Amino acid sequence: MKRIIICLAVLFCTGFLTSKAQDLTIPQPSTPQTIIQGFGLGQITLTYSRPNVKGRKIFGYMEPYGKVWRMGANWATTIKLTDDVTIEGKSVAAGEYALFSIPGEKEWVFILNKAAKQWGAYTYKESDDVIRFTVPVKTTSAITETLTFNFENATPTDCFLQLNWEHIHTGLHLNTDVDAKVMANIDRAMQSEKKPYYFAAIYYYNNNHDLKKALEWMQIQDKAQPNSDNLKYWIARIKLKMGDKKGAIASATEGLKLATQSNDTEYSRMNREVLADASK
Repeated sequence: MKRIIICLAVLFCTGFLTSKAQDLTIPQPSTPQTIIQGFGLGQITLTYSRPNVKGRKIFGYMEPYGKVWRMGANWATTIKLTDDVTIEGKSVAAGEYALFSIPGEKEWVFILNKAAKQWGAYTYKESDDVIRFTVPVKTTSAITETLTFNFENATPTDCFLQLNWEHIHTGLHLNTDVDAKVMANIDRAMQSEKKPYYFAAIYYYNNNHDLKKALEWMQIQDKAQPNSDNLKYWIARIKLKMGDKKGAIASATEGLKLATQSNDTEYSRMNREVLADASK
């Protein structure tokens, strides 16, 4: 009976707000936010509403320990993954999920639930859970007034989805392995008429692949654009990583000259950095 009453109340409220939307627009007390993080070859989208502490005791009181929490206000927080990822060492398929948690004093349980569109946690069903993660929680003396999610320490393949509210800091580690896909994409692209020498070489450099091939590709691009300070810079960087300091200095010197002539302050600085590194 309680669940029926709750559902009717939700339907009434949402229906009323919709019907009156053309007559009155008011701000939501818990403001909605969507954050998007580029990740691997795709992205992660997190949508949630942001309640404030307002002088209240939140965890262990307003949000009891050991009970499922919607991770915000209003509709359940959702997380959408465009690609398969690994979260806290567990594989998670691409898709959209409701993100719930069970707060605790020393650790939290995060939950991905397949029923992405639901109001709060009132109709939450454990049978709809896809996967759970148990993670540690930290407390600080400083207070975060507004519930805040951030993607911290983000790289193309790793990030930390961090939750801060009241005195609590916790979250989830995500990573993705896209190297095999990227390498296959490069191989495919190199069979086309317009070969992506420049970006393929940079990927090889950044991910410790065949530096000899990366240098060859960058030099092919350099022949087509002999007056590009950025190409000289990357040739210098690759040579330096290969241990050819003399060659790196020569290429960076050319790059610095071209950058100075074109008043390119960014590549002037970057070529100087190579010269400094190669001179150590």
